[in-house]
Amino acid sequence: MTTFGARGAQSTDGADHPVGASPTRSPRPSGDRTIGAPVAMVDDRVRPITPADVSRTVELIYELAEYEKLPGHCHITDEQLHAALFAPQPALYGLAAFDSVGAGTDAQVGYALYFLNFSTWEGVHGIYLEDLFVAPDHRGSGLGKAMLATLAATAQAHGFARVEWSVLDWNTPSIDFYRSLGAFPMDGWTTFRLTGDALAQVGRRTA
Repeated sequence: MTTFGARGAQSTDGADHPVGASPTRSPRPSGDRTIGAPVAMVDDRVRPITPADVSRTVELIYELAEYEKLPGHCHITDEQLHAALFAPQPALYGLAAFDSVGAGTDAQVGYALYFLNFSTWEGVHGIYLEDLFVAPDHRGSGLGKAMLATLAATAQAHGFARVEWSVLDWNTPSIDFYRSLGAFPMDGWTTFRLTGDALAQVGRRTA
């Protein structure tokens, strides 16, 4: 297995780095839990995330930020993650991975967080994988593959077009692993981001 660190994602029409959004368009979350909830768990060590998993998941998010060499960019709180996952109209869905079947919350060693977007070309939703992470000492256990397989099964069960994510260019182990599954990079597309002062300035111009 590989070092897992998938974050953000390029939303492009094509194929693998799967999800459903038109080329150059940003992924759009959906608040309807009934059409995005995970189904068909393929490994008993993986299950849908629960409120009891939030604190440990936030700890793992910070571990992912450290792994990706961007700890200063991570500011999420337990309250924010809980609200995103469990509000009446949730913006986010998640999986929790454990080191053994039936393990308690403190034994959580991985997670996946995703939301839905929509492909105007395919006419259906897709899954946009924001984070996929397995703690270093549990890589090679099959948990990363099990979470991806669960998302693929969920996409198929709901009639979605694809699952999509992005990976840092230097993360060769993860890239090799994703390619082994049949996923491929969306060459020719570049992700743009508007944030901070630039976001505020553009917002003032259009307000």
